[in-house]
Amino acid sequence: MRKTKRRIKESIGRRIFVVCNYSFMILFLMIYLFPLINVLAASLSSAAAVSAGKVVLWPVDFTFNAYLRVLDNPRFLGSIFNSVKRVALGVPINLLMAICMAYPLSRSESVFKARKFFMPYLLITMMFYGGLIPSYIVVIKAGLYDTIWSLILPYAVPAFNVILLLNFFRELPKEIEESAFIDGAGHWTVLFKIYLPLSKAVLATLTLFFFVYHWNSWLDGIIYMRTPEHYPLQSYLQTVLKLPDLKFMTPQELVEMYKVNQRSVKAAQVFVATLPILLIYPFLQKYFTKGVVLGSVKG
Repeated sequence: MRKTKRRIKESIGRRIFVVCNYSFMILFLMIYLFPLINVLAASLSSAAAVSAGKVVLWPVDFTFNAYLRVLDNPRFLGSIFNSVKRVALGVPINLLMAICMAYPLSRSESVFKARKFFMPYLLITMMFYGGLIPSYIVVIKAGLYDTIWSLILPYAVPAFNVILLLNFFRELPKEIEESAFIDGAGHWTVLFKIYLPLSKAVLATLTLFFFVYHWNSWLDGIIYMRTPEHYPLQSYLQTVLKLPDLKFMTPQELVEMYKVNQRSVKAAQVFVATLPILLIYPFLQKYFTKGVVLGSVKG
Protein backbone atom coordinates (compact mmCIF):
# COMPACT_ATOMS: atom_id res chain seq x y z
CA MET A 1 0.00 0.00 0.00
CA ARG A 2 1.20 3.44 -0.88
CA LYS A 3 1.71 5.61 2.12
CA THR A 4 0.27 9.06 1.76
CA LYS A 5 1.67 12.03 3.63
CA ARG A 6 -0.87 14.27 5.22
CA ARG A 7 -0.10 17.93 5.22
CA ILE A 8 -1.21 19.84 8.23
CA LYS A 9 -3.15 22.80 6.98
CA GLU A 10 -1.79 25.98 8.48
CA SER A 11 -4.16 28.66 9.65
CA ILE A 12 -4.18 32.13 8.14
CA GLY A 13 -2.73 33.57 11.35
CA ARG A 14 0.15 31.11 11.21
CA ARG A 15 0.93 32.04 7.61
CA ILE A 16 0.86 35.75 8.41
CA PHE A 17 3.23 35.14 11.34
CA VAL A 18 5.68 33.19 9.15
CA VAL A 19 5.66 35.88 6.44
CA CYS A 20 6.18 38.66 8.99
CA ASN A 21 8.90 36.68 10.74
CA TYR A 22 10.85 36.12 7.52
CA SER A 23 10.34 39.73 6.48
CA PHE A 24 11.73 41.05 9.78
CA MET A 25 14.69 38.66 9.64
CA ILE A 26 15.55 39.72 6.08
CA LEU A 27 15.22 43.38 7.08
CA PHE A 28 17.54 42.95 10.07
CA LEU A 29 20.00 41.01 7.91
CA MET A 30 20.08 43.86 5.38
CA ILE A 31 20.62 46.40 8.18
CA TYR A 32 23.54 44.38 9.58
CA LEU A 33 25.12 43.76 6.17
CA PHE A 34 24.80 47.32 4.85
CA PRO A 35 27.83 48.79 6.73
CA LEU A 36 30.04 45.83 5.78
CA ILE A 37 29.04 45.98 2.11
CA ASN A 38 29.55 49.76 2.10
CA VAL A 39 33.05 49.37 3.57
CA LEU A 40 33.92 46.68 1.02
CA ALA A 41 32.62 48.83 -1.85
CA ALA A 42 34.60 51.87 -0.65
CA SER A 43 37.78 49.81 -0.39
CA LEU A 44 37.42 48.68 -4.01
CA SER A 45 36.54 52.10 -5.47
CA SER A 46 38.73 54.83 -6.90
CA ALA A 47 39.79 57.85 -4.88
CA ALA A 48 37.69 60.22 -7.01
CA ALA A 49 34.52 58.15 -6.62
CA VAL A 50 34.91 57.88 -2.83
CA SER A 51 35.66 61.62 -2.49
CA ALA A 52 32.59 62.47 -4.57
CA GLY A 53 30.36 60.28 -2.38
CA LYS A 54 29.27 58.05 -5.27
CA VAL A 55 29.96 54.75 -3.47
CA VAL A 56 27.04 53.11 -1.66
CA LEU A 57 26.69 49.37 -2.18
CA TRP A 58 28.71 48.78 -5.34
CA PRO A 59 32.32 49.70 -6.21
CA VAL A 60 32.74 52.63 -8.60
CA ASP A 61 35.80 52.58 -10.87
CA PHE A 62 36.90 49.21 -9.54
CA THR A 63 40.51 49.12 -8.29
CA PHE A 64 42.75 47.28 -5.80
CA ASN A 65 44.92 50.33 -5.05
CA ALA A 66 43.69 50.57 -1.46
CA TYR A 67 44.59 46.94 -0.72
CA LEU A 68 47.98 47.31 -2.39
CA ARG A 69 48.60 50.33 -0.19
CA VAL A 70 47.56 48.37 2.92
CA LEU A 71 49.81 45.42 2.09
CA ASP A 72 52.76 47.81 1.64
CA ASN A 73 52.26 49.25 5.13
CA PRO A 74 54.70 47.50 7.53
CA ARG A 75 52.89 48.83 10.63
CA PHE A 76 49.61 47.30 9.50
CA LEU A 77 51.25 43.94 8.74
CA GLY A 78 53.08 44.07 12.07
CA SER A 79 49.82 44.70 13.94
CA ILE A 80 48.28 41.68 12.21
CA PHE A 81 51.21 39.56 13.41
CA ASN A 82 50.73 40.89 16.96
CA SER A 83 47.03 39.98 16.89
CA VAL A 84 47.73 36.51 15.49
CA LYS A 85 50.31 35.95 18.23
CA ARG A 86 47.84 37.16 20.85
CA VAL A 87 45.13 34.80 19.60
CA ALA A 88 47.56 31.86 19.32
CA LEU A 89 48.63 32.33 22.94
CA GLY A 90 45.46 33.71 24.51
CA VAL A 91 42.84 31.23 23.28
CA PRO A 92 44.64 28.05 24.49
CA ILE A 93 45.47 29.68 27.84
CA ASN A 94 41.84 30.79 28.29
CA LEU A 95 40.58 27.30 27.45
CA LEU A 96 43.08 25.60 29.76
CA MET A 97 42.32 27.93 32.68
CA ALA A 98 38.56 27.61 32.16
CA ILE A 99 38.71 23.81 32.03
CA CYS A 100 41.00 23.45 35.04
CA MET A 101 38.80 25.76 37.12
CA ALA A 102 35.40 24.56 35.90
CA TYR A 103 35.99 20.85 36.56
CA PRO A 104 36.69 21.03 40.34
CA LEU A 105 33.96 23.64 40.82
CA SER A 106 31.47 21.31 39.13
CA ARG A 107 32.09 18.72 41.86
CA SER A 108 29.94 18.61 44.96
CA GLU A 109 31.19 20.06 48.25
CA SER A 110 31.70 16.55 49.61
CA VAL A 111 34.26 15.92 46.86
CA PHE A 112 35.82 19.40 46.63
CA LYS A 113 35.45 21.07 50.02
CA ALA A 114 37.12 24.33 48.91
CA ARG A 115 34.22 24.95 46.54
CA LYS A 116 32.57 27.09 49.25
CA PHE A 117 35.46 29.54 49.03
CA PHE A 118 36.22 29.60 45.31
CA MET A 119 32.64 29.80 43.99
CA PRO A 120 31.70 33.11 45.72
CA TYR A 121 35.13 34.49 44.79
CA LEU A 122 34.43 33.65 41.14
CA LEU A 123 30.99 35.28 41.21
CA ILE A 124 32.34 38.44 42.86
CA THR A 125 35.02 38.88 40.20
CA MET A 126 32.37 38.50 37.50
CA MET A 127 30.05 41.13 39.00
CA PHE A 128 32.58 43.70 40.21
CA TYR A 129 35.57 45.13 38.36
CA GLY A 130 38.55 46.47 40.30
CA GLY A 131 39.06 49.39 37.95
CA LEU A 132 41.46 50.46 35.23
CA ILE A 133 44.06 52.11 37.49
CA PRO A 134 44.53 49.07 39.82
CA SER A 135 44.78 46.82 36.76
CA TYR A 136 47.39 49.12 35.24
CA ILE A 137 49.40 49.12 38.47
CA VAL A 138 49.29 45.32 38.65
CA VAL A 139 50.55 45.05 35.07
CA ILE A 140 53.38 47.51 35.80
CA LYS A 141 54.44 45.81 39.06
CA ALA A 142 54.32 42.36 37.47
CA GLY A 143 56.72 43.48 34.73
CA LEU A 144 54.22 42.80 31.95
CA TYR A 145 54.06 46.34 30.57
CA ASP A 146 54.76 46.65 26.84
CA THR A 147 54.78 42.86 26.38
CA ILE A 148 52.31 40.51 24.75
CA TRP A 149 51.59 38.94 28.16
CA SER A 150 49.95 42.17 29.37
CA LEU A 151 47.15 41.43 26.88
CA ILE A 152 46.74 37.78 27.90
CA LEU A 153 47.48 37.07 31.57
CA PRO A 154 45.18 39.70 33.18
CA TYR A 155 42.23 38.07 31.38
CA ALA A 156 43.38 34.45 31.57
CA VAL A 157 40.44 33.28 33.75
CA PRO A 158 37.12 34.55 32.32
CA ALA A 159 34.58 34.09 35.10
CA PHE A 160 31.45 33.98 32.92
CA ASN A 161 32.87 31.29 30.63
CA VAL A 162 34.03 29.23 33.63
CA ILE A 163 30.45 29.21 34.96
CA LEU A 164 29.16 28.29 31.50
CA LEU A 165 31.54 25.32 31.34
CA LEU A 166 31.03 24.09 34.91
CA ASN A 167 27.25 24.05 34.43
CA PHE A 168 27.78 21.93 31.33
CA PHE A 169 30.00 19.52 33.30
CA ARG A 170 27.33 19.21 35.97
CA GLU A 171 24.76 18.13 33.39
CA LEU A 172 26.80 15.17 32.12
CA PRO A 173 25.55 11.76 33.32
CA LYS A 174 27.08 10.85 36.68
CA GLU A 175 26.93 7.15 35.84
CA ILE A 176 29.75 7.53 33.30
CA GLU A 177 31.96 9.18 35.89
CA GLU A 178 31.15 6.63 38.59
CA SER A 179 31.88 3.68 36.29
CA ALA A 180 35.24 5.25 35.39
CA PHE A 181 36.15 5.64 39.06
CA ILE A 182 35.18 2.00 39.71
CA ASP A 183 37.58 0.93 36.92
CA GLY A 184 40.40 2.83 38.65
CA ALA A 185 40.39 6.09 36.72
CA GLY A 186 41.43 9.31 38.45
CA HIS A 187 40.11 12.84 38.05
CA TRP A 188 42.59 13.73 35.31
CA THR A 189 41.56 10.65 33.31
CA VAL A 190 37.88 11.44 33.77
CA LEU A 191 38.44 15.03 32.70
CA PHE A 192 40.53 14.42 29.57
CA LYS A 193 39.20 11.01 28.49
CA ILE A 194 35.48 11.45 29.27
CA TYR A 195 34.40 15.00 29.96
CA LEU A 196 36.29 16.89 27.25
CA PRO A 197 35.33 14.52 24.38
CA LEU A 198 31.67 14.95 25.43
CA SER A 199 32.03 18.74 25.61
CA LYS A 200 32.88 19.57 22.00
CA ALA A 201 29.87 21.85 21.59
CA VAL A 202 30.55 24.06 24.59
CA LEU A 203 34.33 24.06 23.97
CA ALA A 204 33.77 25.22 20.39
CA THR A 205 31.50 27.96 21.70
CA LEU A 206 34.10 29.11 24.23
CA THR A 207 36.78 29.02 21.53
CA LEU A 208 34.67 31.37 19.45
CA PHE A 209 34.15 33.68 22.44
CA PHE A 210 37.87 33.79 23.22
CA PHE A 211 38.87 34.27 19.60
CA VAL A 212 36.47 37.18 19.08
CA TYR A 213 37.55 38.79 22.35
CA HIS A 214 41.28 38.66 21.64
CA TRP A 215 40.89 39.68 17.99
CA ASN A 216 38.53 42.61 18.60
CA SER A 217 40.00 44.00 21.83
CA TRP A 218 41.73 47.36 21.35
CA LEU A 219 41.68 49.36 24.61
CA ASP A 220 44.12 47.17 26.53
CA GLY A 221 46.61 47.37 23.66
CA ILE A 222 46.64 51.17 23.80
CA ILE A 223 46.91 51.21 27.61
CA TYR A 224 49.48 48.47 28.17
CA MET A 225 51.70 49.01 25.12
CA ARG A 226 54.32 51.78 25.09
CA THR A 227 55.40 51.56 21.45
CA PRO A 228 52.94 51.61 18.50
CA GLU A 229 54.88 48.75 16.87
CA HIS A 230 53.56 46.45 19.61
CA TYR A 231 49.91 47.37 19.04
CA PRO A 232 47.54 44.56 18.07
CA LEU A 233 45.48 45.09 14.94
CA GLN A 234 42.41 46.68 16.52
CA SER A 235 44.50 49.10 18.59
CA TYR A 236 46.36 50.15 15.46
CA LEU A 237 43.08 50.66 13.57
CA GLN A 238 41.77 52.76 16.44
CA THR A 239 44.72 55.15 16.14
CA VAL A 240 44.39 55.25 12.35
CA LEU A 241 40.66 55.95 12.36
CA LYS A 242 40.78 58.52 15.16
CA LEU A 243 44.08 60.33 14.58
CA PRO A 244 45.89 61.52 11.44
CA ASP A 245 48.55 59.08 10.32
CA LEU A 246 50.78 61.71 8.64
CA LYS A 247 53.58 61.66 11.22
CA PHE A 248 54.25 57.99 10.51
CA MET A 249 54.54 58.54 6.73
CA THR A 250 57.70 58.96 4.68
CA PRO A 251 57.83 61.66 1.93
CA GLN A 252 57.22 58.97 -0.68
CA GLU A 253 54.13 57.76 1.20
CA LEU A 254 52.82 61.33 1.36
CA VAL A 255 53.06 61.51 -2.43
CA GLU A 256 51.32 58.15 -2.80
CA MET A 257 48.58 59.29 -0.42
CA TYR A 258 47.12 61.57 -3.08
CA LYS A 259 46.68 58.63 -5.45
CA VAL A 260 44.42 56.75 -3.02
CA ASN A 261 41.64 58.22 -0.93
CA GLN A 262 42.30 57.74 2.79
CA ARG A 263 38.75 56.54 3.33
CA SER A 264 39.40 53.72 0.85
CA VAL A 265 42.58 52.74 2.70
CA LYS A 266 40.83 52.77 6.07
CA ALA A 267 37.93 50.76 4.63
CA ALA A 268 40.38 48.19 3.26
CA GLN A 269 42.07 47.91 6.66
CA VAL A 270 38.74 47.49 8.46
CA PHE A 271 37.59 44.80 6.02
CA VAL A 272 40.88 42.88 6.30
CA ALA A 273 40.56 43.03 10.11
CA THR A 274 36.99 41.70 9.93
CA LEU A 275 37.79 38.90 7.49
CA PRO A 276 39.10 36.32 10.04
CA ILE A 277 35.89 36.57 12.07
CA LEU A 278 33.81 36.09 8.92
CA LEU A 279 35.85 33.02 8.00
CA ILE A 280 35.90 31.26 11.37
CA TYR A 281 32.32 31.95 12.47
CA PRO A 282 30.51 29.66 9.94
CA PHE A 283 32.59 26.64 11.05
CA LEU A 284 31.67 27.11 14.72
CA GLN A 285 28.09 28.28 14.20
CA LYS A 286 26.65 24.74 14.41
CA TYR A 287 28.07 24.38 17.93
CA PHE A 288 27.19 27.90 19.09
CA THR A 289 23.50 27.58 20.00
CA LYS A 290 23.85 24.08 21.44
CA GLY A 291 26.86 25.04 23.56
CA VAL A 292 25.28 28.17 25.03
CA VAL A 293 21.96 26.49 25.82
CA LEU A 294 23.49 23.39 27.40
CA GLY A 295 25.98 25.37 29.45
CA SER A 296 23.49 27.93 30.69
CA VAL A 297 21.02 25.51 32.30
CA LYS A 298 21.92 24.52 35.82
CA GLY A 299 21.82 20.85 36.66
